Amino acid sequence: MLLFKGPDQVTWKMKDIQNQRDYRQIPIDKVGIKNLRYPIRVLDKKDGYQNTVASINMYVDLPHKYKGTHMSRFVELLHLFRPEVSLKRFSAILSRMKEHLNAASAHIEVLFPYFIEKKAPVSRSPGLMDYTCRIIGASDPNGKVDLISEVIVPISSVCPCSKEISEAGAHNQRGEVRLSVRFKKFVWMEDMIDLVEEAASCEVYSVLKRVDEKYVTEKAYTNPKFVEDIVRDVAKRIKEDENITWFSVGAENFESIHNHSAYAQITCGEPPRISSPSA
Repeated sequence: MLLFKGPDQVTWKMKDIQNQRDYRQIPIDKVGIKNLRYPIRVLDKKDGYQNTVASINMYVDLPHKYKGTHMSRFVELLHLFRPEVSLKRFSAILSRMKEHLNAASAHIEVLFPYFIEKKAPVSRSPGLMDYTCRIIGASDPNGKVDLISEVIVPISSVCPCSKEISEAGAHNQRGEVRLSVRFKKFVWMEDMIDLVEEAASCEVYSVLKRVDEKYVTEKAYTNPKFVEDIVRDVAKRIKEDENITWFSVGAENFESIHNHSAYAQITCGEPPRISSPSA
């Protein structure tokens, strides 16, 4: 029972339903809020910070004896850390979640669009490219924190088989590469994006003049890649980086001559611990 002061300053009691006993003897792995849209500020390698709008999931475990958790406390906690929600603050956020919700473990996912100014390859015309980024964090009952950075990068690719067997031309398509990493020290989203784009047949740009269109068409044609090539090229670079302890890279081509996608994935490094994206 809690005491509150109302507008007329009269004290009354309200039941705390969530803290009541539950007798089914079934604990819950994750309970919380999902798809909360929230303005945040994230680290920007070039400009220091960047403002964006995130979709946030926040969960804690719930022991079998409690009926429910206090959903409003998730939003209240997030408000304490605004506007910056970055990797360096995740440990503090997770610790607060466990403390204020009387939980043994905590989990948070922050999904947001990230914008980088890219100049066209020949004309140098500037434009903003948007990338989907995600930060995933979890804290286990022993206080061990697990963090994952993830980027989803649009690319273009030309089919090596099509180029080889055709008298003229080759079919090409847009694709998408999802790269997730665990690390010892901080990793910039921009560096992850650059690594993926360098593995594609060609980068994708938001602004292209005719001279640029000629350049990207010819570059892609002279650099054909299967999805298998793309994930292997990314994996090779990642394996050379001692800072990365685990990674997963998946490439999907949205095929231009098929009604299905082509896909390849490589996962490597120490076994996944407690951070995994929710469905």
